[in-house]
Amino acid sequence: MVDPACAPIDPEVPFALFQHRGTRAIQRMVEYAPSTGGLALWVQHQDVSDDDAQRIERGASSKAPAPPVTTDGYTIRYSAAFDALPLPEQVGWVAHEVLHIALRHAQRFLDLQHRLGDADLQLFNLCADAIVNSTLDHLSWLQLPAKAVTIDQLLAAEVGMQKNVEAALLEWDVERLYRAIDDRRPQERGGKRDGPRAASVRALGRTDQADLKPAADTREAPEKGAEQAREWSERIARAHANDGEFSMLRTLIADVPSTHTPWEQVLRTQLARSLAPKRDISWSRPSRSYLANQGRAGSSRRMPWEPGFSSSKASPRLVVIVDVSGSIDDTLMQRFACEVEAIVRRLEAALVLVIGDEQVQQVTRFEPARAVRGGSGLRDIVFQGGGGTDFTPLLEEADGHRPDIGVVLTDLDGPAYFRPRWPVIWAVPEAHGAAHAPFGRKLVLR
Repeated sequence: MVDPACAPIDPEVPFALFQHRGTRAIQRMVEYAPSTGGLALWVQHQDVSDDDAQRIERGASSKAPAPPVTTDGYTIRYSAAFDALPLPEQVGWVAHEVLHIALRHAQRFLDLQHRLGDADLQLFNLCADAIVNSTLDHLSWLQLPAKAVTIDQLLAAEVGMQKNVEAALLEWDVERLYRAIDDRRPQERGGKRDGPRAASVRALGRTDQADLKPAADTREAPEKGAEQAREWSERIARAHANDGEFSMLRTLIADVPSTHTPWEQVLRTQLARSLAPKRDISWSRPSRSYLANQGRAGSSRRMPWEPGFSSSKASPRLVVIVDVSGSIDDTLMQRFACEVEAIVRRLEAALVLVIGDEQVQQVTRFEPARAVRGGSGLRDIVFQGGGGTDFTPLLEEADGHRPDIGVVLTDLDGPAYFRPRWPVIWAVPEAHGAAHAPFGRKLVLR
């Protein structure tokens, strides 16, 4: 990808297209911090009318006034109120939003909401603001909004921890900070009520600074999210190193986007490696290299026989063991089933489905290239929960079908006294990610 700062400007494109309300602020950022300020060139910028700004705000909260700048994690949107701010404060707002995008705070909120089932956007926004404000607070050429919350203030007031800014930024990321202050409790009539920490943090923040506006329908596919996180992490590291003491980042913070490889990609790679069709040696036919070399050597010379290859007649076989006593939610089961179905169809592999807890309850066989969907497929499994588990009879049953590889969907709460010779992948929900696998590879389903 070409750096926008180095890309030639097309003379056919009107220069006005490159103008927006944040242009002067970005110019100042690049002047004082060329590399970290240049991160603004990797994001989109858009001017919005007051009506559009209020419409965006009403989508998040009908009571909160619209801030002068907002972001959905991809685009910085400037309202008309942004023009009324002095230049140093405009620079502070733009730098703030650029770091929100670079640190992927909007996307990480959607991921956290998906994992927890419920996450408070206002509390998350305040935690993200505390981290971003702390990274920018040392710069004299920009001005943060009044009463901007910093991470040391948040930790001291709400968690009771005295830490300087540098130490706090090296230790706390936005997810950990959010979990530390979110002490909301369910109410009888539904919803949640703030505990002491959540209420105090909410009082610290100003409603006109709620700038994170992630759209619920913009949650990325796991593979794309991992790639975007990797790209932004590399950009931040390079920019911080190039700017040195002039960097917009006070330190290379712990909140830099992590690059976890999605479990779907890991599962796809492992199964494809084991289930890919393998060629068999055929002693009844010569190899092509033997025929070519025989022609060059002539009829007077006898060459050692070199066997050829033929495609394997046996189709690869996958066994999926499902522990129905485990705590697997329906959404995760659907994602897992879709991945397995796609892999089986693509590789034309046979599938054996073994369902049980302390003993085998059901065994279903699916022929190669036959869709697993419909009728006793993975998506039709009903999880009972609460019972005991013993993987020994389930693994012994699976071994009788001579699979090339096996996947066990479980919470790993049970013994396994039988160890098969084929590779085993233990697919474990995130809530039980710390459980120990007796052998094979553990794959945490996030």
